[in-house]
Amino acid sequence: MKYLITIIGPTAIGKTALSIVIANHYKCEIVSCDSRQFFKEMTIGTAVPSKTELAATPHHFIQNKSIFESYTVGDFEKEAIATIDKLFLTNNYVVLVGGSGLYVNAVLKGFDEFPEIDSSIRETVNANYEKLGIGYLQKQLQKLDPAYFKTITSENPQTLQNPQRMMRFVEVCIGAGKPYSSFLNQKQNSRNFTPILIGLEADRSIMYNRINQRVDIMMNEGLLNEAKNRYPDKELNALQTVGYRELFSYFDKEITLEFAIEEIKKNTRRFAKRQLTWFKREENTKWFDFETPYQTIFNYIESKKHNS
Repeated sequence: MKYLITIIGPTAIGKTALSIVIANHYKCEIVSCDSRQFFKEMTIGTAVPSKTELAATPHHFIQNKSIFESYTVGDFEKEAIATIDKLFLTNNYVVLVGGSGLYVNAVLKGFDEFPEIDSSIRETVNANYEKLGIGYLQKQLQKLDPAYFKTITSENPQTLQNPQRMMRFVEVCIGAGKPYSSFLNQKQNSRNFTPILIGLEADRSIMYNRINQRVDIMMNEGLLNEAKNRYPDKELNALQTVGYRELFSYFDKEITLEFAIEEIKKNTRRFAKRQLTWFKREENTKWFDFETPYQTIFNYIESKKHNS
């Protein structure tokens, strides 16, 4: 039996530390599932594991892409499954860790298949966006797929500001003549492993305090300078993320630096809340307080093995 020990939870909760302990215990490797950590130009703002942590056990999908490359969740699914299958040739365990729910689902369950969309529809949607802005895409999705629009608004509102994602939703609705959401969760790909899902959580006040402290550490480590180096490329999709977006507003003289830092903290707290909402829908996850002794978690993993 092959086991994919999957560690999920909100940002700054301690997933990296736990993943290394588990990987060392089972003498296996780690596959990262954090869509912000794929990009080699973004280090401090994405809380990439430290050099010491990366040296502790082999990691995959950490800073393996450039922000200038197009990289979709479908691309990640194919590459991650190929990597996991290869690792299982020499070990019965692989650790999957990350806070990007969509990417975790792609590995565990498979990515949904969508119909081919006529290029003329894509061009029309793109032209309307260029002319009318993101508001056009938002109104179209709300009209064509109100249920999915409501889901995004409540669980992942930053997606509403992502033109690439929004154009994709709208072009599928128009091209297929059916809501985008009707194609979701249709396919359950067969996997050659048994997932064991472990969630880390904390009281909200503790979680928020850890986030605030992490942002302060990032600023001390040079996030301002890192964002400044990325400022010329601020329109790239990869940079439409918390920690960079707020500092870009500071560089644009729209807000003060002090306010930008507070916005990073606030938006990261909101992001963590949405992560928990997403992950809590996964019924097969065993949730542990972030300070749970490691042995307790090992005992749970062993019990799941015996019952699988």
